Amino acid sequence: MSGLDTTPDGDGVTLPPAFAEYASEPLDQIPAGTVGKDGVLEARFVGGPSGTRMLRDYSRVPFHHTGPLGHDPCDGMASLCVQTPTGGVVQGDRHRLSVDAEAGALASVTGQGATKVHSMQANFAHLGVELTASSGSYLEYVPDPTILNRDARCLQTIDVAVDEDSTVLCTDTLVPDGLSEHAPFSFDRFHSSVTAESHGKRCLTDTVVLDPETRDPRTPGVFGEFGIVGTLYAISPGSDAATLSDTVHDRLADGQPTEEGPAGEILAGSSTLADDAGIAVRVLGDRSADVTATLGDAWDALRRHLIDAPAPDLRKF
Repeated sequence: MSGLDTTPDGDGVTLPPAFAEYASEPLDQIPAGTVGKDGVLEARFVGGPSGTRMLRDYSRVPFHHTGPLGHDPCDGMASLCVQTPTGGVVQGDRHRLSVDAEAGALASVTGQGATKVHSMQANFAHLGVELTASSGSYLEYVPDPTILNRDARCLQTIDVAVDEDSTVLCTDTLVPDGLSEHAPFSFDRFHSSVTAESHGKRCLTDTVVLDPETRDPRTPGVFGEFGIVGTLYAISPGSDAATLSDTVHDRLADGQPTEEGPAGEILAGSSTLADDAGIAVRVLGDRSADVTATLGDAWDALRRHLIDAPAPDLRKF
């Protein structure tokens, strides 16, 4: 995580200073991180002659899953849909998703819909993701957007470990405006930390700290004139980063929306990770549909290049 980290939370995550203060705030309902608020889902995939199978799974309320399914266009790919019966994430929730792809596995993980982070009066919510890809494996995590409602406090951590001949693809989309009638960027605080390592060496650190009361996120270099941001991380140390970047650039140059005006305008670009270990693609827009569609185009292009298969249709209805 970032250099701002200080106090460890009860789930072992080191907290940034602001969230360390939030953690000391008691809740009127059950305590933070206790039964019903400490969701866990763990899955381990292994490759074999007949395709990829799930070797182990464990879930704790509110998480459960559907799968593994075999509907992916990539032959031998196992698909897992993470589900929850709750209406979203509330104060005091501590959620952790851990997915391991062992040697030769091909696995794709997604969710049932957007993650809605509700308004909070005390404490905070933590959304933690751990992705591990062992020798010769391919793992992707493609969740729906995270929606921040008014006064939400959300800490998000995504930690990736990948072998030199493996690949992890991960998307992350932030919608800082819930569906209720309030101004955009009226959440309390959002802190996201995305890290990736290959053989113990850090190749990616991407930290986003949004505190609207201190600094307007709509300033240049943050959101600017746009309202939604999405990122695709392609961590693939054994691939040529320049080729990955060109692959995405060519697709987005052909497929960006042609509609003029804020409703259809998209700003996108890619950056090469340290040691040419992959790329990060950032997309800005004013509609979640535009941002997710652009990320979907980049995802599809990278899949065709890396595993010779198109992206599946993730429509949930």
